[in-house]
Amino acid sequence: MIGDVIARQGNWLFRWRSYILLGFIPLGALAISSPEPVEVNFGQSLDYTYEIACILLAFVGLGIRMFTIGFTPKGTSGRNTREQVAETLNTTGMYSITRNPLYLGNAIIYMAIALFTQSLSFALVMGLFLVIYLERIIAIEERFLAQKFGEDYRVWTERVPVFFPKYSLWTPPTLGFSVRNVLRREYSGFFAIIAAVVVIDYAHEAFAEGEMQIGIAWAAFFLVGAAIYVLLRSLKKHTNILTVEGR
Repeated sequence: MIGDVIARQGNWLFRWRSYILLGFIPLGALAISSPEPVEVNFGQSLDYTYEIACILLAFVGLGIRMFTIGFTPKGTSGRNTREQVAETLNTTGMYSITRNPLYLGNAIIYMAIALFTQSLSFALVMGLFLVIYLERIIAIEERFLAQKFGEDYRVWTERVPVFFPKYSLWTPPTLGFSVRNVLRREYSGFFAIIAAVVVIDYAHEAFAEGEMQIGIAWAAFFLVGAAIYVLLRSLKKHTNILTVEGR
């Protein structure tokens, strides 16, 4: 049955979701092996504007994730990969306007990075992949939630859209916003965005244009991001500063 095939694929994708995007590295390398089309056709000034817009878009996606996680309780909205975990059903805050706010944030981040490469073919492949990927991984997660929460889940799904937000449905979160919870859980995603755009820009300059030096602005951007990453990782691993009861 088609449903069983999607379920099997969804389970596999869920388990390996942290590594699947590594498969895009060869295609990404090909995408950044040629000069930046925006700079070639429209000049350096517009190229900078385009790159900043892509970076801001990526951080919009991260912001959606952060805003979602800041209000969620422990045992939900996690990074577990081996099996589905949900101690409660989130229906307020971001979960009152879309059933999958974290995947929405992820999709925006991935598309922003794909667009940053300035390769239309790479962006189209990424977009197609996300449609197939999200359809399957959301299907298996929602099957799990339906089995665990029954009628509560059915009522929620009848009202709230699966992916694209419906802002008129907004219901205030039941918990307050926890900055420490966000810092503890999203520091790696924050640095991943910075590292990705710096590497892509450097690769464009090095492989396509023969410029082997990284710009001062890009180097500073990377170093500041790396310092924040190391600091937050150290706080998480070696202290309880970022630990919040019930989160």
